[in-house]
Amino acid sequence: MKRASVFWFTGLSGSGKTTVAEGVRRILEAAGIVTLVLDGDEIRNRLHRNLGFTREEIMLNNRLVAGLCESSRDAYDVILVPIISPYEECRRLARERLGKGFYEVYFDADLACVMQRDVKGLYAKAKRNELNNLIGYAPTNPYEVPAAPDWTVCSKTEKAQESTRALSVFILAELSGKKVSL
Repeated sequence: MKRASVFWFTGLSGSGKTTVAEGVRRILEAAGIVTLVLDGDEIRNRLHRNLGFTREEIMLNNRLVAGLCESSRDAYDVILVPIISPYEECRRLARERLGKGFYEVYFDADLACVMQRDVKGLYAKAKRNELNNLIGYAPTNPYEVPAAPDWTVCSKTEKAQESTRALSVFILAELSGKKVSL
C-alpha cells in the first residue's frame, strides 16, 4: 500500500516553486515514481475561489491543501505542493497533520529577486496599489522565513534546472534511504 511522502514547497510568489515542482515531477515519473503536484495557485483558483488573502483565509487555504494531501496519499508515492505557505504556523500545522513523510522545502529568494522576475505581474500591481496584501510585499502580510526547513532551494542564485536536479536527488535519497546521484 502506498503512502506518499509530501514535499511542501514554501517561498515567495515568483521564487520558482511551481517550475521546480514540474521539473521534479518529470524526473520522478521517469524513475517510475507515481507523483502528484498540488499547486497552491491552481487549487485556490479551482476550489477555493472565495478565499481572499487575510491571515485567516491563508491559514484556511493551507489547511484545505493539507487535507487534499492527506486524502491523496494512498494513491501516490510523492506529492509535491508548491504553495506560498507564508506563516510558520501554517507549515507547523501541515507537518503535524501529515506526520511522517512530510518535508518542508524552502525556496530562498528575497523580495528584490522575485520583484525583478515578477512572472505573474503581481509585484508590479502591488507597486501601483492595484493589489493589496501581497504576501511578503505588504507590511501587513509578511512572509515568515522557515527556521529549520528539511531542504533549501537557493532559487535566488541557482538556475531552475540546477534546483530541480538537486531537489530530485534529495527526494530520491529520502525515498530510498540511500545516497543517490543523477
